[in-house]
Amino acid sequence: MTVSSPTRTTRDIRKDLPADLSASIAVFLIALPLSLGIALATGAPLQAGLVAAAVGGIVAGRLGGAPLQVSGPAAGLTVVTAELIQHYGWRTTCAITVLAGACQLGLAALRTARSALMVSPAIVHGLLAGIGVTIALAQLHIVLGGNPQSSAVANVLGLPAQLADLHPAALGVSTLTLAVLLAWPWLPGRAGRALRKVPAALAAVAAATAAASLSGLALPRVDLPSWRSHALPELPSGPVLGILAAVLTIALVGSVQSLLSAVATDKLIASERRTDNRPPRADLNRELWGQGAANIVSGALGGLPVAGVAVRSVANVKSGAVSRRSTMLHGLWVVLAAGLLVPVIDLIPLAALAALVMAVGVQMVSITHMRTVTRHREIVVYGTTIVAVVLGGVLEGVAIGIAVAVALALHRLARTRITVEREDHGVHRVWARGQLTFLAVPRLSRVLNQIPHDAHAVIELDGSFMDHAAYETLHDWQESHLAHGGTLEVTGRAGSSARLPGTTSADESDEPVAFEKAAGSTGPGASDAGGPGGASHHADRSRRGTHQCCRPWTPWQNHCDHRPAGTRTVTAAAAAKAAATSTEAAAESEAESEVAAEQVASPAPRGRGAGQLANGIGAFQRDTAPHVRDELARLAREGQRPSQLFLTCADSRLVTSMITASGPGDLFTVRNVGNLVPLPGAESTDDSVAAAIEYAVDVLKVDSITVCGHSGCGAMQALLSSAPGAPMTPLRRWLKHGLPSLERMASRHHAWARISGRLPADAVEQLCLTNVVQQLEHLRAHESVARRLAEGTLELHGMYFHVGEAQAYLLSEGEDFFDCRVFDSVGQHA
Repeated sequence: MTVSSPTRTTRDIRKDLPADLSASIAVFLIALPLSLGIALATGAPLQAGLVAAAVGGIVAGRLGGAPLQVSGPAAGLTVVTAELIQHYGWRTTCAITVLAGACQLGLAALRTARSALMVSPAIVHGLLAGIGVTIALAQLHIVLGGNPQSSAVANVLGLPAQLADLHPAALGVSTLTLAVLLAWPWLPGRAGRALRKVPAALAAVAAATAAASLSGLALPRVDLPSWRSHALPELPSGPVLGILAAVLTIALVGSVQSLLSAVATDKLIASERRTDNRPPRADLNRELWGQGAANIVSGALGGLPVAGVAVRSVANVKSGAVSRRSTMLHGLWVVLAAGLLVPVIDLIPLAALAALVMAVGVQMVSITHMRTVTRHREIVVYGTTIVAVVLGGVLEGVAIGIAVAVALALHRLARTRITVEREDHGVHRVWARGQLTFLAVPRLSRVLNQIPHDAHAVIELDGSFMDHAAYETLHDWQESHLAHGGTLEVTGRAGSSARLPGTTSADESDEPVAFEKAAGSTGPGASDAGGPGGASHHADRSRRGTHQCCRPWTPWQNHCDHRPAGTRTVTAAAAAKAAATSTEAAAESEAESEVAAEQVASPAPRGRGAGQLANGIGAFQRDTAPHVRDELARLAREGQRPSQLFLTCADSRLVTSMITASGPGDLFTVRNVGNLVPLPGAESTDDSVAAAIEYAVDVLKVDSITVCGHSGCGAMQALLSSAPGAPMTPLRRWLKHGLPSLERMASRHHAWARISGRLPADAVEQLCLTNVVQQLEHLRAHESVARRLAEGTLELHGMYFHVGEAQAYLLSEGEDFFDCRVFDSVGQHA
């Protein structure tokens, strides 16, 4: 995660107050009419929209994890809320909102926020578009001067009668509202630029209200009853399953909309602001926590359900908001307006609000989203979800959308094209496009049996997966074809060489297998799992052994230590003890351990030292060099242009190219004991690290710097176990640069560091995590780094690698709900 700017001071906060104040007013002017319009669309008391807007701003703004996201009554929940009010009444709907908030708190406690984002975007966009269509159809009746029906279908069927009974006054006010709303962003000239600072929604409603008041039109208007008679929630009554479904619907739809809005807000901030002017990225679990708390408070106070709203969040960012105070201030302005501006609000015609909400509903059917899902071949899922939401409702629409998405995925997985063609010189070429599963076995067998026994066959496997049934079919045919005098060549995509895995016997493995291709191929089907030379090593597996720990790194297997843990040499604890005493004692301990290990180990000779190094070099020259020679020649001609400076520990268990999937020219790497960054001018400073930082930042112009710590770090163990008064050795002098990390861990004035989802295993892991955070602070003290950060052209990242789990963690922005710096997992556990 990016760490891009220093900690904000009290002076910075005071300096940013005018920007937050200005942005809060702009958001308030948009939120006020929209909140009233959404309350009108749901059939709830109009005050409920103001309550939700105020609570969303203050509560969700203070507790949420997306600082610039604005929460309040959302159009995405309009249809669901309207249905609940029709079935259970308003007061019971408030109680359901409270329970939905409690459900969101539970989801936040389980840290499931990221899981909500795994729903197909086509389903989410289809859901919002279906809700938008339903809103637009309902508000169209109010625009025409009538009343909406109970469902989208009834609204469509009732349109002819409504068109035959138009109300000119309502239609005129609605038309004026829509005209101002659409024309406002296009006002020309200097005066137009000045007027455009007023939000279009406010301008449209204000123009319609002024026109209706000055002309004396008799129209239904906003009627805010006294707050003394404001309805509060009551205990839900009705079928338990129905209440439970309602609670889950509000919780899930609101959560997904809020989290998607938070992600979209982050993307907008990243695209419009420099690195040093960005707030922390959204903490989605904390955002879910804030949304849950806001729904509990809003429901308890008789307000609508609350969710993150993209329209208001975009306005907040574009208005120059810097911190969460803009969101909270906008909630405060809503509270003041609800108490002081009631006479003005009562002048607003309902037709103007209906036109405003209808425009919002139409905008939810996004042309951009249609193009995106069409490009990804998911327009069927999108369209089906829209129709299902409009005809059946939100829950039914989502369920049908998910079913269609799953069916489409299974169809793509099972769809395999297998063709055969006879080429010149009697060569028979078989193409297998797609995944080879048991469903494709009948077609595969039929095609293979068309090839004469004595012919030369070329089989092109254009896919990434083959299950056991397809493997056996192809393997059995291969043995039969070769036994009858035929010849066979198996290729991958774009003609890259490939072979059937484990050609010795089909019974050696019962697991599905992936196609193995030569690493030298550059086509899209080339596999990167094994690195350079991977296929040739797989071909030699019977000669070199097949130990599991070596399979992804076959060039390493000749000297991989497979002995039991008890017979290995220096342990991390022994290394820490050695560092705590003296360098000489460490050397003696290591020598004694080596002798003991050699006595316990197998009597078979092991290549050590120069012999082992020579063997490794020979393997590289033989197997890997031919595949990377062209790329290295290019780098030799053009020079290095790495994108990152990667600063990590010298520990032999950390293979930077392995854990970052990088290759030649990608990383400018600096390694030292403890991944330490000495402060400029510090006592016993080491200029080698500072020189590398200056060269990477000023000469190579890297885009980012990563500080990577790891579990079981011997340097951190030495810091924890060091005794005062011990002789000062080179190792001890170097580790003095880690003392600030030790002080930071013991301090109550700094944020605690931990791994997402669990507490640190012990003090060593705690110090390893804290050390990463501290070294990032040391980096900012270097002049070249500080300058690039101020320019917004450099990013700092924190990383932690757990050796025993083979799991990488990235440092997140800011602090979590409990004021901790959190390392989030990456990859399969993320």
